[in-house]
Amino acid sequence: MFTQSTLWMQARAKELRHNPTPMEEKLWQRLRASQLEGLKFRFQHIIEPCIVDFCAASIGLVVEVDGDTHVADADRDRDIGLGQLGYTVLRFTNHEVATNIDGVLETIAARARGLPVRQWNRGRTLPPAPSLGREGE
Repeated sequence: MFTQSTLWMQARAKELRHNPTPMEEKLWQRLRASQLEGLKFRFQHIIEPCIVDFCAASIGLVVEVDGDTHVADADRDRDIGLGQLGYTVLRFTNHEVATNIDGVLETIAARARGLPVRQWNRGRTLPPAPSLGREGE
């Protein structure tokens, strides 16, 4: 059964997916559809008690894009909590995404190459990522 908190988080994540910041949208266009290293990223993904910007769950990699409103202490605490859940967190500023998207993507790819497939995922055959193109295009 879903709790009130879970329902709120699902609604909030959906709202965030439908109203991304310009830099989240820019990065999402380069991560979606398994474009980077064949990794399936999720956008505005719930990892209770957080909603993370991007998550490659198969390797436990979280990518956050931070604007001017982020508080370093809160981000550090959140990163520690995600680390305790087995996630590796990479943070980039809006400025980095805006001015050096290729460098951001290379940093993500390099870190992803160093992460093993998560234990819960070993030995399972994952379905292919859905194609976002139309038949015949």
